[in-house]
Amino acid sequence: MSDQNVHNAGFTPSGISGGSLASSMMSREATASGGGVPSGGPTSTLQQMGARSTTHSSGFTSSGISGGSQASYMMSKEASSHGGGTPRGGTTSTVQSISMGGKGGRH
Repeated sequence: MSDQNVHNAGFTPSGISGGSLASSMMSREATASGGGVPSGGPTSTLQQMGARSTTHSSGFTSSGISGGSQASYMMSKEASSHGGGTPRGGTTSTVQSISMGGKGGRH
């Protein structure tokens, strides 16, 4: 289900769908970073996973992050660089939220 949620948000094998949550995220992220979408950010991470349908196999599941997975490694690394917690709107929390069918902490 998590891969389908990512596709439903507009991160698809053929690219980001116009008018979708994905396109809105991409626009906001590009504006905030001066015109480009940074590698490793929420938009690029979700598009890579959406294109390959690997969200679930990476450990971002509809019931939470799987222990010992790529997702848990990403969460640990991000938490370490932010003083112990994963920030709202960060890559890990955004990918997990969309994997569960949410809006990624962005409205």
